[in-house]
Amino acid sequence: MWRATFKGLLAHKVRLGLTALAIVLGVGFVSGTYILTDTMNKAFQNLFSTIDKGIAVQVKGVSKFKGGFGGDVGQPQRVPGSLVAQIAQVPGVRVAEGELTGYAQLVTPAGKAIETHGAPTLGVTAQSDKQLAGVATVAGREPTSSGEISIDAATAKKFGFHVGQPVTVLVQGPSVHARIVGIFGFGNGSTNLAGATVVAFDPTTAQRVLGGHGSWDTIDVAAKQGVSPSDLRDRIQRILPRGFQAKTGEQAAQENADQLRRGLSFFNIALLVFAGVALFVGTFIIFNTFSILVAQRTRELGLLRALGASAAQVRTSVIAEAAVTGVIASVLGLAFGLVIALGLQGLLRVFGIVLPSTSSQVLPRTVIVALIVGIVTTLVSAVLPSVRASRVPPIAAMRDTGPAEYTRSRRRTGIGLAVTVVGVAALLLGLFGGHGAALVGIGAGVVFLGVAILSPLFARPIARALGALFEPLDRVLSAIGNLFRRVLGRAERYSGVSARLGTENARRNPGRTASTAGALMIGLGLVGFVSIFAASVKASANEALAQILKADYAVIPTSFSGPNVGFSMDVGRRLQATGDFSAVSPFRQTIFGVHGNAQQLTAIDPTTVTAVENIQMTGGSVRALGDGDLLVYKETARSNGWRVGSVVPVQFAATGVQRLRVVGIFGDNRALGSYAVSLSTFDRNVVGPLDASVLVKVRPGVSLQRAQRAARSVTNQFPNVKLQDQAQLRETQAKQIDQLLGLITALLGLAILIALFGIVNTLALSIFERTHEIGLLRAVGMARRQVRVMIRWESVIIAVFGAILGTAVGAFFGWTMVRALHSQGITVLAFPGKQLLLYVVLAGLAGVIAALLPARRAARLDVLAAITHE
Repeated sequence: MWRATFKGLLAHKVRLGLTALAIVLGVGFVSGTYILTDTMNKAFQNLFSTIDKGIAVQVKGVSKFKGGFGGDVGQPQRVPGSLVAQIAQVPGVRVAEGELTGYAQLVTPAGKAIETHGAPTLGVTAQSDKQLAGVATVAGREPTSSGEISIDAATAKKFGFHVGQPVTVLVQGPSVHARIVGIFGFGNGSTNLAGATVVAFDPTTAQRVLGGHGSWDTIDVAAKQGVSPSDLRDRIQRILPRGFQAKTGEQAAQENADQLRRGLSFFNIALLVFAGVALFVGTFIIFNTFSILVAQRTRELGLLRALGASAAQVRTSVIAEAAVTGVIASVLGLAFGLVIALGLQGLLRVFGIVLPSTSSQVLPRTVIVALIVGIVTTLVSAVLPSVRASRVPPIAAMRDTGPAEYTRSRRRTGIGLAVTVVGVAALLLGLFGGHGAALVGIGAGVVFLGVAILSPLFARPIARALGALFEPLDRVLSAIGNLFRRVLGRAERYSGVSARLGTENARRNPGRTASTAGALMIGLGLVGFVSIFAASVKASANEALAQILKADYAVIPTSFSGPNVGFSMDVGRRLQATGDFSAVSPFRQTIFGVHGNAQQLTAIDPTTVTAVENIQMTGGSVRALGDGDLLVYKETARSNGWRVGSVVPVQFAATGVQRLRVVGIFGDNRALGSYAVSLSTFDRNVVGPLDASVLVKVRPGVSLQRAQRAARSVTNQFPNVKLQDQAQLRETQAKQIDQLLGLITALLGLAILIALFGIVNTLALSIFERTHEIGLLRAVGMARRQVRVMIRWESVIIAVFGAILGTAVGAFFGWTMVRALHSQGITVLAFPGKQLLLYVVLAGLAGVIAALLPARRAARLDVLAAITHE
């Protein structure tokens, strides 16, 4: 039996190779993701170890709130400057210096702010002690006085900065005009920090432009010779006030690397999700391939049973074929993962994240996961086909074998309905019951599985309908082709029967058609869902702007702005000083904690916000919002049992627990989110505050043209912001959503590519199964071109059938997601009809491409050999 198994593998190596390709791609994505993240972790660990190598001890505030992916949310409380002198007196301390880190964005000579696509734009303190500095001067020197800066070498090279060049730096307050006196690297040969830009100021200037107010983010300590860092850390800790912590330089380096790793962990999770989708699609292909192979080998398996092979031996034989295929595919997938990792690094560079140089990291965990995922996926997919193979009776060896006949199964229908219901229930429970994204993902996967089980019920009627649509098209194309042949003087004429035969081939075995289309259904279902959800977000945002925004203009960042990221507060102050606006209202954002959970917080000016936004209050008032007060969304207040006058304990990273009093409850969260505080409360509890946006209302009697000129005279001084009216805001929001949609669609493209390989595989196997039939068609006069066209039409019908099912499932997912997020401001369900129709058309074209090789093989079959084929 083992000999027969391996000979069977060699006999079907091309078909199993196409099957293995699905596993290679899926495992490659999984292993590539792990290789990338492990390489990133190693690179940053090496980088921070080098930067902090000369630091024996580092003192900083303890973050009072952790959230998100488990990391600090916002900066902790700054260390009082008076501690520098006290720490310097601790026995064993050679030198102690304060360091600040904050917002500082360079402006290019062309007058444009440098955009990093999400990477930070950092301003830091230039340490005077070489050991503490942690950087290597590439050119020039470190800044020592006001008006001097040094910058990182990667930024200097990318944008053409050089020593002696005058530059503008955007900071929290008024812009800084300075001269570059130095360019530095990071001491280990690396010149970049994950795409971030770094500007170093002398300590006095850093205090002014980074908002230190006499305090420091950290105090870095160098030890005297012979003093161990751990001993010195313990000595320093004993003199520190409560809320501050001393760590060794090694601990600080590891903490910085871990914090950056957590910040990028969303990327790892997202990639693993897409890899899981690709493997899920690959499972359909493997199952389909082994099912077809078992059906085609009925006579062979019956002969094995007749010669004495037991059912268990036949079952083991099929499982062994799957295991060998899985092992080979997993090993190849692991190797392909290195290529995927390099491609993902290129994707990171598109978003401005450039990794410090290091070798690719292939850890034992990656190898183990790749092998387990690939082999287990293949084995699970082959279980049912192996059971079917073991049930082939010995008498089957005496029968003529032909294309397998499909029989409808009530049991399959019942199982499909049950699986679909369970999937829908899990999906709805995850969305509306607040049980997390994992349950949503499981529910979506089960729904796909249930629809795939039920899909044979729809295969024949949909194939018939598509055939009725394609047959006239085939006749028209044949007539056009005949006309050209007549012009060229060719004698052959073709009738438009290929589409009809292709339709009958697709309808003959709806189980096979459905399982082949099922793989494509998953990919296009997710693409359709993302498109519907993106269209709904855009429509909801446009409706919110129309209903809520009262401002004439908005000042927003030129690039992505998230929590703790924004632009100088001086923009709003200068707009107010023009005198052309009746209201200038800044908005700030951060993350804070409520009951230990990370939540977004918005800061507003209660005296001006109602002039620029329509805020519907159901209790209390916006005007009552003062220092230490809180506004809450009505649904949030209801779920927590809060009312006007309630005191809510919240957590800030810098100041810890603060008890805020609810003074108002608003009815629409599209303007403020779920929580809002005054600017004074925000600035008191957040280190380094920046404006996320500024809304302005033109003063009565001032023309829009004059107001716009006045606003632009201010915003032109800050190249990292732009002035927009409502129409431009809608366009900006749409572009941001479309960019994200394009990225997700590109990543889902791998699953769609795997599904197309599945169509190629199925067609190739079905052509082998129908060799005798194709030979008879050729014998009665069917031309090779007609055979090719017949196979293409069959492929198109399968692909379009999968696209239709996927679009239907995607529409259901889109509807449920919009309903679930209604309270979060996604209130409009929008179907991008043209876009969805385009996906169906592209699926048909992809079907034509997938059929090229199988159709060519079918057309080249020898007629006599095909007729005598058994």
